[in-house]
Amino acid sequence: MFDAILIEKDEAGYRARTTQLEEAQLPEGDVTVRVAYSTLNYKDGLAITGKSPVVRQFPMVPGIDLAGTVESSSHPDYKAGDAVLLNGWGVGETHWGGLAQKARLNGDWLIPLPSAFSARQAMAIGTAGYTAMLCLLALERHGLRPGQGDVLVTGANGGVGSFAIALLARLGYRVVAATGRPQEADYLKGLGAAEIIDRHELSEPGRPLGKERWVAAIDSVGSHTLANVCAGLRADGAVAACGLAQGMDLPASVAPFILRGVSLLGINSVTRPRAERIQAWDRLARDLDIAQLETITREIGLGDAIATAHELLAGQVRGRVVVNLDA
Repeated sequence: MFDAILIEKDEAGYRARTTQLEEAQLPEGDVTVRVAYSTLNYKDGLAITGKSPVVRQFPMVPGIDLAGTVESSSHPDYKAGDAVLLNGWGVGETHWGGLAQKARLNGDWLIPLPSAFSARQAMAIGTAGYTAMLCLLALERHGLRPGQGDVLVTGANGGVGSFAIALLARLGYRVVAATGRPQEADYLKGLGAAEIIDRHELSEPGRPLGKERWVAAIDSVGSHTLANVCAGLRADGAVAACGLAQGMDLPASVAPFILRGVSLLGINSVTRPRAERIQAWDRLARDLDIAQLETITREIGLGDAIATAHELLAGQVRGRVVVNLDA
């Protein structure tokens, strides 16, 4: 038996609970992992609370991230005792995920745990830090380099935003952080933000084209915020869009794209090829100040995850939440 969060939906409604499961209940897969740590991401919060139809099959174990040790494997790349991690691939949505002490998975979804990180550190980074790095890599491919101008980060107090600020600042960029929690200014400046702006400057309907303010941006908010970010980019600037905290809509104009040559770079962190995943984690090992992880991270046990998921969606969680499966 092992501990897990299980989401069920039936005539009695939608509910998430902490329970015990048997290994025989695990789904099909060629690698079984003893999970040491998982995380709570925004998508996990949606899944646990049922605020959005994230979960596609029931019953479901949520958790889009996990790190642990292989218990058994018929996959050629892995053997018992290997340290591994996983981000995405539909776990926690269509396949049982990481908020359980055991997971059975397709080995193609895994990558080796980088030697630079412990399992806890890898989950402190998780999909949030991994996605922030994918955004940075996309902007670099577009031509972004330090010294070209300000880089905006929206959703600055969230996981992606926190890592985006830390990575950009360490690489020499001047970072502008947009937040709805001005009381967190010291936290954001500690991560490396040079300037803090109120998110309300961006979250309301705006003009099709605004003043040129930023050379690039990383946006995890969507909706009016993303539209206003595009309108405020400098000529030939780019925004890496990776989230929808404000909404899935994009009430924007073509003006920034046809009058300034702005580029909108979509970031899919769920199904990236293995080589891209390893590249992103290698860059995280090189460019992330590991000492900042403790500033960004809060650790909880599995029994606290459901309540914390509600806090996350209410905007009451700063940075990253690591779930210790053995706590």
